[in-house]
Amino acid sequence: MSMNRRQFLRTSGALAVVAAAPRALAAWEPSSRYPDPAIKILDPSFARYRIVQAKVERIATDQRWAEGPVWFGDGRYLLWSDIPNNRIMKWEEATGAVSVFRQPASNSNGNTRDRQGRLITCEHLGRRVTRTEYDGSITVIADHFDGKPLNSPNDVVCKSDGSLWFTDPPFGLLGNYEGRVAQSELPTNVYRWDPVTTKLSVVAGDINRPNGLAFSPDESKLYVIEAGVTPRAIRVYDLNAAGTGLGNGRVFITAETNGTPDGMRLDVDGNLWCGWGMGAEGLDGVVIFNPAGTRIGRIDLPERCANVCFGGQHRNRLFMVSSTSVYSLFVNTQGAAGG
Repeated sequence: MSMNRRQFLRTSGALAVVAAAPRALAAWEPSSRYPDPAIKILDPSFARYRIVQAKVERIATDQRWAEGPVWFGDGRYLLWSDIPNNRIMKWEEATGAVSVFRQPASNSNGNTRDRQGRLITCEHLGRRVTRTEYDGSITVIADHFDGKPLNSPNDVVCKSDGSLWFTDPPFGLLGNYEGRVAQSELPTNVYRWDPVTTKLSVVAGDINRPNGLAFSPDESKLYVIEAGVTPRAIRVYDLNAAGTGLGNGRVFITAETNGTPDGMRLDVDGNLWCGWGMGAEGLDGVVIFNPAGTRIGRIDLPERCANVCFGGQHRNRLFMVSSTSVYSLFVNTQGAAGG
């Protein structure tokens, strides 16, 4: 590891520090029983993924709209976006401390890491995707396509070849709460950024307001949440032989009346762990689907879950960013790479 990278890991979270609010954390209590009744087995196949002695924990609160979690294993911390507060937050595994990693943060939304360990961020306000270098400086990855500004990049994943794939719905342009009111000049595409040519290409232009996205563990499929249809759907595409384009797009899951998906990540067995909500009481949390599209489990939360990621020492801790709070749960699987 270079000195610049060590310096990045040690100092990037020290831009500002705020104490977690004890009064707000005290307002929510984990289950007093094992197994946690918040973890629901909807199909017998899900039982193997539940750790009986593991409970849902709230690790941070007092957010306005938490999104885009990403795990930094080499620094043992979690980052996520608090979009309306225009900041990226940080939680440290060793101490439980919550701090401000970056503010202002251009109303950041989705985050991931590239294959060199650098932070990749979707920004509503800047209408761009950026990379945070080891020294803390920011490089613009993409902000235009065909000479027109992007809409408001939402979520991003990194493929093993170093390419970045991201969605570009208009949500950050619709109001001044999560971005700034502006006119959309491009369709709501899914893009691929090539690490060699540094050029963008449209890999899917047939999705009405694409939202969360994630690769299957073998990178043969890309799942994309379609937010501009009622009910919302999760679409799946096959990657071409070169791994640079998509084909055979089809609906994988239709949410129907059971709430709506937002962001998601996959585990090593190909199960989809989807942030869920926007429905009646009892629908907020995380819903788990197997590779065949069968709903096998769910994790009930007291508020809508926007997105998830896997982390922890063994990549077996699920982090769930949920409206005003961040929750975690140890599970008996590991997250697939690239999320």
